Amino acid sequence: MNGPELIPGQSGDYGQWAMNAGRTVFAQLMAHAPHEEFQRCVAHYGGERYLKSFSCWDQFLAMAFAQLTYRESLRDIETCLHSMRGKLYHMGLRATVARLTLADANEDRDWRIFADFGQSLVNIVRPLHAGDPLGVELDHALYALDATTIDLCLSLFPWARFRENKAAVKLHTLLDLRGNIPMFLHISDGKRHEVSVLGEIAPEAGAFYVMDRATSISTGSTG
Repeated sequence: MNGPELIPGQSGDYGQWAMNAGRTVFAQLMAHAPHEEFQRCVAHYGGERYLKSFSCWDQFLAMAFAQLTYRESLRDIETCLHSMRGKLYHMGLRATVARLTLADANEDRDWRIFADFGQSLVNIVRPLHAGDPLGVELDHALYALDATTIDLCLSLFPWARFRENKAAVKLHTLLDLRGNIPMFLHISDGKRHEVSVLGEIAPEAGAFYVMDRATSISTGSTG
């Protein structure tokens, strides 16, 4: 029997982990992502047409690994996974992850595959938090809308010019406060005002929406 395993690239107290009979913690986490549903999304958008290697599932696993282990670049992803090459099969990866291959996949493959799959995961998770307390007595959903400006290097991202010597994009997020589940994510130009994305969000009947004062004033809301 193998000893306890942490997600590659992370550290922690081994005494807190149960004995592992063979699968890495990463593989156990990814087992909660329904593979059949993912493949339906891939088929719907023809995501693997003409592909010979590095499937969309491999791409998803590589990017999930990067997110969970705080990788900072494609080179960082490649280097870390290469150092774990003896365990890639047990992590679910069936192809070698090279940074150029991953870069091409991220650029060329249809993003709607992952957006639809993400929505399917939200549909699985939301019922698990339906009874979470909010601190206030509400029978309907409660959402929070906010935006964060993400600074970028102007020389590397000239298309994202924000100010004279600065680049940035803005991430608009709508959270379901029961479970802090992201229901809507939109990346825009750094200069775009928060209120402008309201037209892209389908309002839910009976739900409450919380936003900062600047957005409320811009919409003419008095709530």
